[in-house]
Formats: sequence, structure tokens, C-alpha cells
Amino acid sequence: MATGLDTRPIAEPAARPRGRALLWALAGLVVLVLASLALGSKPLPLGEVVTALWRDNGDPHTIVVDQRIPRTVLALLVGLSLGLAGALMQGMTRNPLADPGLLGVGAGAQLAIVLGAVLIPGAGELTFVWCALAGAAIVTVVVYLIGSAGGRGRSTVTLVLAGVAVGAVLAGISSAIRLFDRRAFLAGRAWDVGSVADTDWALIRLVAPFLLLGVLLAVVAAHGLNAVALGDDLAASLGVRPWVVRSVVVLGVTLLCGAATAAAGQVWFLGMMVPHVARWVTGPDQRRILAWSAVLGALLMVGADVIGRVVVIPDEVPAGVVTALVGAPVLVYLVRRKGASGL
Repeated sequence: MATGLDTRPIAEPAARPRGRALLWALAGLVVLVLASLALGSKPLPLGEVVTALWRDNGDPHTIVVDQRIPRTVLALLVGLSLGLAGALMQGMTRNPLADPGLLGVGAGAQLAIVLGAVLIPGAGELTFVWCALAGAAIVTVVVYLIGSAGGRGRSTVTLVLAGVAVGAVLAGISSAIRLFDRRAFLAGRAWDVGSVADTDWALIRLVAPFLLLGVLLAVVAAHGLNAVALGDDLAASLGVRPWVVRSVVVLGVTLLCGAATAAAGQVWFLGMMVPHVARWVTGPDQRRILAWSAVLGALLMVGADVIGRVVVIPDEVPAGVVTALVGAPVLVYLVRRKGASGL
């Protein structure tokens, strides 16, 4: 018996335009990466950027190699991860307005950071990252256990409702602690808006394995999501176990969203907006949506970081603020658009 909805794609007139569109998206991503290496409080000519990649040419080498390359790599990873996490959530819930934060992962990471600031005096950035990863993992377990009460844990609705409820409670606790503790306030403030500034390779090495595992789980879940999108009964008749697919999705979202939040803080609207745009381009096939969401998520995050660097030179606007400014009007449009309530 078949293990999922994995029918062979039929040759479509739109196949080639979609392929060209993906090539254009990848080309745009390359352009933005080059812009990320060249632009900032001290703009550099592209020739100096290229030279800095091959030899030490003084300040340009320090700026490009030690500061902008790690920053660009982290923006790529965070955007890719949040795009995938959003696509997984929307595929699991069959709702194009779903967001990876619905499972409470971001709220759990935020509270863990705040508690780390209170309980571990002198904690550095890497300590906070470990706290955030632990908080995301613990919240996922709690949400799954709450959603499983009464044997309903295999339902998407109960999992999402449990995630929203737990996330709201944790956000309230986090806010209360920050009101009474200065260190917690300062630590939490850095994660309120997504930013990839002041990044180094140690941070990237720490979160990269979690992100890679999350990407692998997204690939594993892709085929099953196509079947689950048709409904649990039909998915079961096709040999797919919906609760297994949901479990893989929940774990993948936890790793992707938790690690991205730990590294860059809260990045608003990216996880909701990117998969919806991918669906416009590709249609309902979850495998294509996931691939496009990864590319578009990376493109949007790098682009937001570049824009944030140049609009108020010599200061910067965090990338998370830029995605929020772009995402809010898109959210209004999606809510008003006919058929936006389901897939």
C-alpha cells in the first residue's frame, strides 16, 4: 500500500515558468548576499569586497570576513528555518494564516532567556542561546502532553489550542519577571525584535546542527503532508498515519523555530507570509511549497537585514522590525482575501 500521496508530477504548461521563477529567486538571493557584504554603516565597493575574500586588505577584510559574512550566513539560516517552519505549520493545520509561533515555541524560548538572566548572573550570549533551545524543547513537550489529555493529542486543533494557551501564559510570566528585574529586562529586550547584528561563528556553529536536523525532518514530513492535507480519513486510506506526520512536523517546527529564535530573537510575520507567497507560485504540492519557502524565507530575511542597515545610517533597524513593517500590510491583505481561511 502506498505510504503517502506521492503521485508522479504530470507535465504542466506552468512547470517551466515555475522553474524559471525559482532561478530568478535564487539569482535575487545571490544579489542580496553580495549587497549584504558590501552595504552597511561603511559601504564598500564590490571590488574591495571581492579582494577581502581572498586576502587581508585591512579594514575591508575585517568588515567583510569577521562581521558581514557571519551576519549574512545567520540571516540565511534564520530566514530559511522560519520559512520552512511556517510552511510546516500551515501544511499541518491546513490554514494559510498559521504561524510557527502557534505552538508556543517562541514564548518558551523567551521565558527561558529571561529566567537565565535572573538565575545565572553574568550569563553571556551563548548561555542565553542554550537557555532558549532548552525552553523551546520543554514547551513543546508540555504542549504535546496537554494536547494529548483525553487521547486527543493526535488532533491538530488540540495541539494548536494548547500551544496558543501555553504561549500566552508564558508570555505573561516573562513580562511580569522583566518588570521587576533589570537584567531580565535587558536580556529579554534583545530578543524582542529579530536581529542578526553582532553575530559570530560560535553562535552559528551552536545553532546550525539543530537547524539542519529541522530541515531533514521537514523533508521527511513533506510527502505525508500532501496526504494529510486531504483529510485524516483519506490519508489513512493511503497508508499515511496522520499522527506520525504531525509528530514529525511538531518536532521539526520546534527545532527550526526554537533555534532561529535563540539565534536572532522574534522575527515577526516571516513564517506566516513566506509560505503563502510560495503557495501562490507553486500550487498545493507541499514538497514545492517547502522548497520555495526555504528560498523565499532566506531572501526576505537577508533583504530585511540589508534594508535595516541602510535606511538610518549610521544606526540600524533590526531585521525583525523590517519584516513586521512588510508583513503587517500583507497580513491585512490575506485576512481580507477570499479563501484565506483554509487550504
